[in-house]
Amino acid sequence: MSLIKPKTIVVGTTISMLLLGTGCLQNVPGSYFSVNNNYNAKQVKSESDGIVALKEVFDSSVEKIPTLSAVGYAVVSSQPGRTDAQKRLMAIRSARMAAMRELAEQIHGIKVDSNTTVIDLMVQNDTFRAVVKGVIRGAKTVRINPTGDDTYETVLEIDKDMMLMMLRSARRT
Repeated sequence: MSLIKPKTIVVGTTISMLLLGTGCLQNVPGSYFSVNNNYNAKQVKSESDGIVALKEVFDSSVEKIPTLSAVGYAVVSSQPGRTDAQKRLMAIRSARMAAMRELAEQIHGIKVDSNTTVIDLMVQNDTFRAVVKGVIRGAKTVRINPTGDDTYETVLEIDKDMMLMMLRSARRT
């Protein structure tokens, strides 16, 4: 009686993995490797389209750069202050800062860190943190409106000239 050596098992497993990866399951109905399933090709194409679009923005002339706008909201009753007028002013300021954050996300992007703990194949803890870091210059306040009884809305814009200056600055760094 001969025993199968561990090297033979490793080689057999490796060969079977290679065969699966090269398309042996392509014609099995319902398989994710089906010939008609172009998910991976579509995903790669959309990612490459995004990279091309980003390159176009960095290489674009002034005529192609859009005016960016952002909206921020804040609730009056949750603001600190002794009087209603103070709370209203703080809500307007908070709404403006929320709009600034949205502009920073559009220009500089957002960094997301996450951590998931799995024990016995069950998620025990799932946390994430989003950080926006960047400089916003030249944002103009378009409007400040009360929306409803207890909320303020602030709309900010950055025009083409300011975007061009910020893009030139980003290219140098």
